[in-house]
Amino acid sequence: MNYLRFVCFVIYFLSTTLNSQTELPAFFGDNMVLQQNENISIWGKDLPGISILISSSWGEKTSTVVNSEGFWSSKIKTKQASFEKHTLKIEGSNTLILSDVLIGEVWFCSGQSNMEMPLSGLRKSKVLNANKYLEKANNKYIRLFNTPRTASIFPNFDVDGQWVKSHTISAHDFSAIGYIFGTKLFENLNIPVGIIESSWGGTKIESWMPKAALLNYENIKIPIALSKEQNKQKKPSFLYNAMIHPFQDFKIKGILWYQGESNRKQPDSYESYMKALISSFRTQWKDKNLPFYFVQIAPFDYVKNKKATNGGADLIREAQFKVSEHIPNTGIVITTDVGDCNDIHPSKKEIIAERLSKWALSKQYKAKGLNFKSAVLKKVVIKNEKVRLRFKFQNKDYFLNSENVKGFALASHDKVFYPAKVSFNKNKKIVTITSSQVKNPVAIRYGFEDCFESNLKTNSGLPISIFRTDNW
Repeated sequence: MNYLRFVCFVIYFLSTTLNSQTELPAFFGDNMVLQQNENISIWGKDLPGISILISSSWGEKTSTVVNSEGFWSSKIKTKQASFEKHTLKIEGSNTLILSDVLIGEVWFCSGQSNMEMPLSGLRKSKVLNANKYLEKANNKYIRLFNTPRTASIFPNFDVDGQWVKSHTISAHDFSAIGYIFGTKLFENLNIPVGIIESSWGGTKIESWMPKAALLNYENIKIPIALSKEQNKQKKPSFLYNAMIHPFQDFKIKGILWYQGESNRKQPDSYESYMKALISSFRTQWKDKNLPFYFVQIAPFDYVKNKKATNGGADLIREAQFKVSEHIPNTGIVITTDVGDCNDIHPSKKEIIAERLSKWALSKQYKAKGLNFKSAVLKKVVIKNEKVRLRFKFQNKDYFLNSENVKGFALASHDKVFYPAKVSFNKNKKIVTITSSQVKNPVAIRYGFEDCFESNLKTNSGLPISIFRTDNW
C-alpha cells in the first residue's frame, strides 16, 4: 500500500512538474520589437496561484499572479526607441529570458493574397523592383513576424512563428507590401521597426471578423465544427480566431489592410462588414483610435479572366472609399494607376507600400509636406449640358493637363452612360465634362468598372478614386 502511494505520488509529482512551465505566446520571443513609449501588455500561462515577476534591462519591473484558470497578464512600460539591445525576464514556475529585444515601432499587416504576396512573387506574378529591397535586406533593426496560415473554430491562445531579423531569406518570403512599408519607416525614422504579417489569400472579410461582430448579420452562419475541407479559411470568424485574436492587445502603432477581391460577388454588405471589422480590431487592441490604413482593390478584368458575368469590383471600391471618408483615423490608398487588368496580383507593390507609408509618416510621425491623400470630389454643378466637378486637394496639389482623359461618363434620365470629354479650369482643381450624346446630364461616373486604369494625372502622382453620383 505504501509502495502504491509512493508510485501515485511520483506520477502526480512528475505530471505537475512537466506541466508547470511558464508559457508565452510565440510573438513574445527573442528578436521581438516592442512599441516605444507605451504601457504594453504581456501575458501567458502557468500554474494557478504562481507569482509572476517580469523585469526588463531598461529598468522596469512588474508582477502578477496566475489566475484559477492558469492565465496571467500584466503591463510594463517601454522607453523611447533606440538601437540598444534589451532583455526581458519572466519568472514563474520556471524562468524565461527573452534576448535581443528592440524598442521601436510595430505595425500589423493583414488581408488576402495581395497583402500576403511576398517579395519573391506569387506564382507567375512578380514584384517590381523586388531586388532593390532584397539587396539591402540585411538589416538587424528591421524585425519580421510571419504568422503561418491556420484556422480555428474557437479563439486561440497562440500562433506559430517567430521574430526574425531582416535578411535576404526572411525578406524574400515576407509580404512585399509589409516589408517595403517597414523599410520606408526605417529609412525615414531611423529607429527599429517590427512588422507582423497575418494574411491568407482568397479569403473573405467575414473570415477575419470575430463571432461577436458577425452575430449582427442574419445572413451569416457560423459553423460549429472545423471543416477538414480545403476552404476552411473561408468560414466566418475562423481566421480571426486563429490569426488575429491570439495577438489580443499586443501593442502596435497601427494596422495595414488589403482585402476585398473575394467579396466582389456580394458587395452590398461590404461597407458594413468593413466598419465592423475596424471596430472589432480596435476593441481587441483596446484602442478606439487605432490607425487603420487600407488599399482599394486594384483594376482587374474579372469577366475576361475569371469568366464572371458581372465583376462587382467597382462596388467594393466604392464601399472602401466610403469607409475611408466616414470612419476616423482611417486612410485609403487608391490603385487605379498601379493595377493590371490581366493579373489580379499586380506587380507595383512598391508604389502601394510607399503610399501607405506616407499615410503613417504624415499622421503618426508628423512628417511635413507629404502628399498622402488623393483628391476627393466635393461639389457637382450641372448647368445646361456642362458638368463642373470641384475637387478638394491636399498640400496645394492639382491636376496636370492631360489629353484624352478617360473614365468620366455622363447619363441622362434614361440611365445610359456615354464617355465624356474633359477640360480643366485655370487652377487645375475643377474639371468640366461634357458629352454630345447627353443633352440633360443627371448622373456622373468616373472609372466605375472592374478594370479601370486611370490616365488622369496630378502633381503629387496620386490618382483619384472611382466614384458615381447615382445609385442605379
